[in-house]
Order: sequence, then C-alpha cells, then structure tokens
Amino acid sequence: MNRTILPLAAVLMVAGLVTFGLSQRPWAPRSDVAQPIPFSHRIHAGINKIPCQYCHEYARRSQTSGVPPVQRCVGCHGAALVGGLQPVTRPWMDHTQPPFEIRWNRVYTLPDFVRFTHRPHIAAGLACQTCHGPVQTMDRIEPVHEINMGFCLTCHTQRGVTTDCFACHF
Repeated sequence: MNRTILPLAAVLMVAGLVTFGLSQRPWAPRSDVAQPIPFSHRIHAGINKIPCQYCHEYARRSQTSGVPPVQRCVGCHGAALVGGLQPVTRPWMDHTQPPFEIRWNRVYTLPDFVRFTHRPHIAAGLACQTCHGPVQTMDRIEPVHEINMGFCLTCHTQRGVTTDCFACHF
C-alpha cells in the first residue's frame, strides 16, 4: 500500500506545483501596464517633491490609495503660476472616456480574499517606497516587489507586528 501511496503523492505534488507555476496569477504585479496619458512620478514626486498622499488622498482612509481626480491635476496645470508648472497642452488620446475623467490602469492588484488597507501602514510611518519602490525615480510605475503573502509576512515579522491570519484575510 505504501508503495502505491508515496509515488501517487509525489506525482500529485509535482502536478500541483506545475499547475501553480503555469497558472495565471491576476494579482501579480505587471510591468507592461500602459496608462492612458504619459504621467511621470519622477517629475511629480521626484523633481517637484509632491507627497504621495497629495494625489493619492484615499490611502489614509480607504481600501485603495485611489487616483487623483482630474480637478487635482487642473489645480496645477490649469493655471499659469509664476514659477509653477506648465499647462498640459497635449490632447487626450483616448476619446472613449468621459470628459474630465482619466481611467488609469492598475499596476498592483490583490486577490479578492485579501483585505488590505494603507491606513495602518501610513500610521506606522512606513514610506510608500517600502512596498512600491523608488517611485520618485520612475517615469512609468514598474513593480519592484511582488506584493504577496511572503513579502507581507517577512515585513510584519521584521517589524514585530501581527501575523494573525484574520488581520489580512476574511
């Protein structure tokens, strides 16, 4: 009986690993994401030193960090400020979107069974770069880390914070 069970278990284990390795993981960060307009974090967060939460205002109170409304962009680019930024003169390339709304494409996505909020991380004083890398040097956001359970548990363990399953999972 053991001669049958052990090889069968080994075959099932290998088959499971192969399936996992070849399966699509829609929550894995993608470096091939194109945005509807060319937005440079290097210029905004790097050169102009605009804090992340100025544009991503929902980060401290919501599941997602959110994307800025167009009115936030117009606040700087819509008026010619002395020593300020130049107005945006490039027309929108995607004419299918509603006027004055930009549909940004997600770079990071988490599985549905993970509950994540930026709030405790911001309250703990973590810089956005801890997880998202040096965004202030990026013209186009490219994932630096694969934000998965191992990544989160390593960080939580190093900082001595909870690793209780129910902190992140429903």
